[in-house]
Amino acid sequence: MGRPHKPLLDRVRITTTALELVDEQGDFSVPQIARRLGVQTASVYHHVDGRDGIVELLRERICAAIDGGTLDGKPWDAAVAAWARSYRAAFAAHPKAIPLLTTSPVRAPRVLEQYEKAVALLIDAGFALPDVMPAIIALENLVLGSALDMAAPEAMWELADDTATPRLARALAAFPEGGRTDTAFELALAGYLTHVRGMPDGV
Repeated sequence: MGRPHKPLLDRVRITTTALELVDEQGDFSVPQIARRLGVQTASVYHHVDGRDGIVELLRERICAAIDGGTLDGKPWDAAVAAWARSYRAAFAAHPKAIPLLTTSPVRAPRVLEQYEKAVALLIDAGFALPDVMPAIIALENLVLGSALDMAAPEAMWELADDTATPRLARALAAFPEGGRTDTAFELALAGYLTHVRGMPDGV
């Protein structure tokens, strides 16, 4: 019998299956991956460095959709804004992965390369070294929070009786339909950039 044209198991298939499980249920287990691929659990471990290794493969897969080239742009604040929008879009496609990835250290080399570029961008722009990581972490908090918000219903407030909360009812009625998350994200991003521009040694 000839050998199969494609391997029955590889890191790409493992990552794809793990991401499918995370998109469905917010987590995965190695036995679940094995069952879905029709292989033994031990076979999966031959290709990956345990569960932590799969988490990093997931991180690489999702972050591959972030346009790291935006960090090569000028001026720095326009580059950061473009990176933030691309970052948000990548994680908005897989919101259930956010809790999983934010509770484990970043080890994936390709992802660390993007952080390296972000750090270099801010240092080259004149930011003091102690301010660099707080600025990046704050941006991530904004981006990931908004990515989660994109998975929420468009109508987040259901008022049974407008007279009980009349001001809220008027504010909701005045808010344009559609684009709730985009409007809020752009407002928060603008506020973030205004603050960061004023940090010591920032320009």
